[in-house]
Amino acid sequence: MFTGIITDIGTIRSVTRGTGGEWGDTRMDVTCAYDTAGIDIGASISHSGACMTVIEKGTDWYAIEVSDESLSKTTMGDWVEGTQVNLERALTGKDEMGGHLVTGHVDGVGTLLSIEEIAGSHKLRFEAPKDMAFGIAPKGSITIDGVSLTVNEVEDSQFEVNIIPHTWQVTTLGNLQVGSKVNLEIDLIARYVARYLAHMKA
Repeated sequence: MFTGIITDIGTIRSVTRGTGGEWGDTRMDVTCAYDTAGIDIGASISHSGACMTVIEKGTDWYAIEVSDESLSKTTMGDWVEGTQVNLERALTGKDEMGGHLVTGHVDGVGTLLSIEEIAGSHKLRFEAPKDMAFGIAPKGSITIDGVSLTVNEVEDSQFEVNIIPHTWQVTTLGNLQVGSKVNLEIDLIARYVARYLAHMKA
């Protein structure tokens, strides 16, 4: 479990494709500023919103293994050497809940439609997959590339968020361009409410 508060920006050091399936299991080595001595093998780390397990580590890097499913359902299939990713270590009982509850399970990939700078902040408009629209509401929470944000406006499957200067500078959101693909996770409560309502109709 995560909060959507980014604590480091990592860089993909290498991508090694497997040979099974369309891609096969893929190994990615990630450099980071974390003290890797405090990261256990098997620990969970969010990578731009996708929760992955640490399988090996070195002084300033660690490795993850990415399944075909994750490559096809997130932006991870497009990551190459040099790609920057938002990192967040798993929530502990003593951490401050600064964002909202985030599972690290990506619901879909969105597309950035526009960027507008307003008084130092940036208003971003995204197109979400149509089957995710039910879980996006004004003033509700959404996770974009692992970052906890508040939805400002919603129109069908499009929505807008406002990025303050601090978030723009300390996450990879400041690198986005129109047309960029992003990992999206809807609010956990919205997901379970939708599941409950679907069950009631069945």
